[in-house]
Amino acid sequence: MDPTSTPSPKSPLEGWQFSWAGWLDNRHGEWWLLAQLLLIAAHLLPAWPAPGSWGYAWPLPVTLAGAVLFLVGLLLAAQAFWRLGPSLTPLPDPKPGAELVTSGAYARCRHPLYQAVLLCSLGVVLALGSLLHLALLLGLCAVLGGKARREERMLLRLHPEYAVYRSAVPAIIPGLPWLDWRG
Repeated sequence: MDPTSTPSPKSPLEGWQFSWAGWLDNRHGEWWLLAQLLLIAAHLLPAWPAPGSWGYAWPLPVTLAGAVLFLVGLLLAAQAFWRLGPSLTPLPDPKPGAELVTSGAYARCRHPLYQAVLLCSLGVVLALGSLLHLALLLGLCAVLGGKARREERMLLRLHPEYAVYRSAVPAIIPGLPWLDWRG
């Protein structure tokens, strides 16, 4: 058998539409992804100001609740990753030919991965009692809300049935105007 005729296994990154030009001109929403990744990475910074510097100790039950919320966020992210399957892409523009996923985690929330990121961030805020991390959470709310809106414009073009789904299912966090719009 000729080794050149053997198809190579598909890369998990295939179809993600990454290119150097995209990083320069944001053609597939690369700047949204970059902002998201920078805000997530900034969660590794130490708490500022340290809760003890306010003259009282941060309550242990709040710290534990934050840790639990962080773990719940990780579990929700895993569930959403699994459900999205081959349609997964970190960019807001859907993969060409990707199917519309509306079941599992996507039946309760249109953007469960973004919801999971926000729950993890809130968990860090509660665990550390940090104003810096609260600012990072608010920044993530702004970035993920904008990224989701771009994603939805593309999904409406690719999947006409998305309009009905969008009107029935919360976007990211039910009841919060910037994170839940139904049109």
